[in-house]
Amino acid sequence: MTTVLITGASSGLGACFARQLAARGADLVLVARDEARLTAAADELHSRYGVGGEVLVADLLERDGCARVEARLAATAGDSVSPVDVLVNNAGFGLPAPFPHSAIEDEERMLDLLTRVPMRLTHAATPGMTARGRGAIINVSSVAALLPTGTYGAAKAWLTAFSESLRVDLAPHNVKVLAMCPGFTRTEFQERAGMDLSSLPDWAWLDVDAVVRQALHDLHRGKPVSVTGWQYKAYAFAARHLPRAVAAKMARSRTPKN
Repeated sequence: MTTVLITGASSGLGACFARQLAARGADLVLVARDEARLTAAADELHSRYGVGGEVLVADLLERDGCARVEARLAATAGDSVSPVDVLVNNAGFGLPAPFPHSAIEDEERMLDLLTRVPMRLTHAATPGMTARGRGAIINVSSVAALLPTGTYGAAKAWLTAFSESLRVDLAPHNVKVLAMCPGFTRTEFQERAGMDLSSLPDWAWLDVDAVVRQALHDLHRGKPVSVTGWQYKAYAFAARHLPRAVAAKMARSRTPKN
């Protein structure tokens, strides 16, 4: 049976990944800071789908918390736990104000969570995956990565580039890597970041189940990047093919974020 570790699993995209993967029969290792929500989710998924639901409470911005998750990812069958077959690097947050109007400490925390943490977790997971000759890594990036869109977009651009490079390196070992690049998705992300997006039209919003379903489909097909929705596929096409100066003007409006 497949074992999947998901960071940021207590809400939003992470919780949706947990539901959809549990429905496919995967055992889960759920990682977040909120023990009550994680435990409730694990119990519900076990009751509904009969899958294992391991809870790992950790603050990934704390070195001890990150180290515990790294150790779980590095575990082998000889460690009396199921090795992790799929890693979903989903944990993250955004800031309501652009740089340099946000506190530099908040900027550093965001950069750490969006870049350093997935790098460390991926580094912990890949030796076991390559040794077993199978595995998958999904890095939750954003369409904000496609254009110059502040420090959030810059961090997500790093994550996308990292994913695409890693995909090439791990392909000979039968380990798949996907950069998932959602646009505005109906989750708790915006509210937690303090963003007022009440003026955003309905057509700009994506359904969280559709975004995760598309990502899992694209992972199965071996695609390097997953973008959901005609509006964001058009956005991605323009970012790739328009002259850079013209495409950059697209970034002057509010940045799409997952």
